Amino acid sequence: LAEPKKSDNKAMAFLRQKGRVGGSTAQDFINAMGVDEGPAGGKNAASMHRDMRKSRGAYKECSETGIVDDLSETFPFTSSGNEWSGVTDQVMGGTSNGSLTREEMDGKTANVLRGKVSLANNGGFVQMATDLALNPSSSPFVDASNFDGVEIVVYCDVEDSYSASNEESFNVHLRNQECSRQFSSYRATFAIEKKIWKTIRLPWSCFVGYGPGASEIEFDNSTLRRLGIVAIGREMEVMLAVASVSFYRVL
Repeated sequence: LAEPKKSDNKAMAFLRQKGRVGGSTAQDFINAMGVDEGPAGGKNAASMHRDMRKSRGAYKECSETGIVDDLSETFPFTSSGNEWSGVTDQVMGGTSNGSLTREEMDGKTANVLRGKVSLANNGGFVQMATDLALNPSSSPFVDASNFDGVEIVVYCDVEDSYSASNEESFNVHLRNQECSRQFSSYRATFAIEKKIWKTIRLPWSCFVGYGPGASEIEFDNSTLRRLGIVAIGREMEVMLAVASVSFYRVL
């Protein structure tokens, strides 16, 4: 993979200086650039754990509990010992922008992704994403094969000039060991009505490979690295709120 550009590092340093990344109540990534589900994730793992309010040993990995984030920790940290970050298509020259905040939304505490998705310069996405492994220095992967899929509790409001529908579609992207390239992932699409909280379950069979490696190899849920919730593929002004992310098991 290409080394991060110096301009990218300066942008993130500026956001940290302003208190917008790494422990604040909001992340503004209007000018921040990142890799769409890049294999190393967001922050350096050692740096992230220095910022956390509990020791690493106080957390349980999501592969053990099934909980990726129940929002019991201070934003932007997850309840499974990782951290949410916001990413846009600016890494590939796009112009989409957005922010990621912790808010009360229609009766629920939620991580709220707001953004303007633009297709300019072959771009077209904003997302919130988190790594999954609690101790990536030991192993960057988690084994979710004891579960049946991904469950998210979501709410949205979208201004989309191309659609008059009351339903909007979004993606969940998963990366595993086969996703060695920047834009490779396994993707599942879900649709929800606007302004209504909805619990969505996506079985593993819904996830389809996209990009080098992933498109050629069947999805393996035993080596998951990263999860993203994405507004992608069409021009829109989006507000997407997420109150819970977990792996579910059919009893």
